[in-house]
Amino acid sequence: MQPDRCYRRQDLLPSIPAGACGVDEAGRGPLAGPVMAAAVMVTDQDLSWVRDSKQVSPAQRMRWADRIRQEMPYAVASASAEEVDRLNIFQATLLAMRRAVNALSVMPSGLWVDGLHAPSMDLPTCAVVQGDQRMGIISAASILAKVARDEYMVQLASTFPEYGFERHKGYGSAFHLDALRRHGPCAEHRRSFEPLKSALR
Repeated sequence: MQPDRCYRRQDLLPSIPAGACGVDEAGRGPLAGPVMAAAVMVTDQDLSWVRDSKQVSPAQRMRWADRIRQEMPYAVASASAEEVDRLNIFQATLLAMRRAVNALSVMPSGLWVDGLHAPSMDLPTCAVVQGDQRMGIISAASILAKVARDEYMVQLASTFPEYGFERHKGYGSAFHLDALRRHGPCAEHRRSFEPLKSALR
């Protein structure tokens, strides 16, 4: 979990060689659904056009995701709501990241991961604070993870239409909380998260 090196906000970042991999996650905070992670390989493409997924509209994310998928090697993986409850959200996030990296068709030469912590793997690993805002390759991973999770939640809404997952993507909106009061949790809800945890005691 401890990376070989952690770059703080004030640190100057080095150039990233081809063959390295950016890693980020989406969905740590919602009350339902999996946590998703994406791994994107560095190639020769200029990534100055990519921004953190939280800073752009859903339509822009979709356009960028299509371009990243076409131009760069990538993989997306997840840890389920059940794994979030069993392992805790921190460990489930690291698990999703490991799965994404292991799903790449070619093993990268090293990992550049958003945040302070990184999955434990037999690869040189650097954590970058605010990496999704500072490094194009991590921003690309954040885009793919967010788009994949949103797509999953929209599909989930067809199975559990009463919760409106297509609207809030599992976050604790007023609509979602009201649906939980009326219907109780479904199989995709994280029972270790409040307010579900207290309600289920």
